[in-house]
Amino acid sequence: MKAPLFGRIDYLNLLPFSLLAKSLPNEALKASMKYHRGVPSFINRRFMRRQINAAFVSSIVSARYFGVKLGIVAKKEVRSVLVCEGENRPDAASQTSNLLARLMGVSGEVMIGDRALRHYYLGGGGIDLAKMWYEQTGLPFVFARLCTHGHRDYFRALANKASRAPIRIPARILKQEADKIGLHRRDLVAYLRLISFTIDAKAQRGLTLFLRRARLDPIGRRRL
Repeated sequence: MKAPLFGRIDYLNLLPFSLLAKSLPNEALKASMKYHRGVPSFINRRFMRRQINAAFVSSIVSARYFGVKLGIVAKKEVRSVLVCEGENRPDAASQTSNLLARLMGVSGEVMIGDRALRHYYLGGGGIDLAKMWYEQTGLPFVFARLCTHGHRDYFRALANKASRAPIRIPARILKQEADKIGLHRRDLVAYLRLISFTIDAKAQRGLTLFLRRARLDPIGRRRL
């Protein structure tokens, strides 16, 4: 089997995963892995067309594919998925977040990723969708899940390693990311503490509930 073409979302919340992937022992596979970068909606399309072999795909898409217990999990709040005041406007970069806003009955502009994070830490208002979900359900919200068309053992190993030990990010890399986004390093540290990569039993219940509600949503069903 050829080395995987991996869909990489260039958001801060996947920085720990990038460091984790580099720590695995399969040097040949790591060296040959190629990355296709883009926003979540672009990566979803590439994955569904099998133009990439593995990716963190939006939860609403992941239900159709083989996935490991590794994802982007907001334990309570998340700060990088907001609905801000203004006219109703979905974020073209997202699928899951737009649907979540509708299921939560929230109106306004959906904002995700580093742009939302900068908006939050610079004092902008907005509704934190993961926090709202947790307050209503008592469950974490899974925004994305690592799915693959092949190399299942490799990605299972990633999931197992992520569940066993915390990922430490060197101060130099955190400083680079903070400068790129336009925030202080302490803001990034605080944000990353809100994120888990392991889809444990509680997170799986949250994911199952979201997918069940999505199937009952007539607008969402037509768009899936």
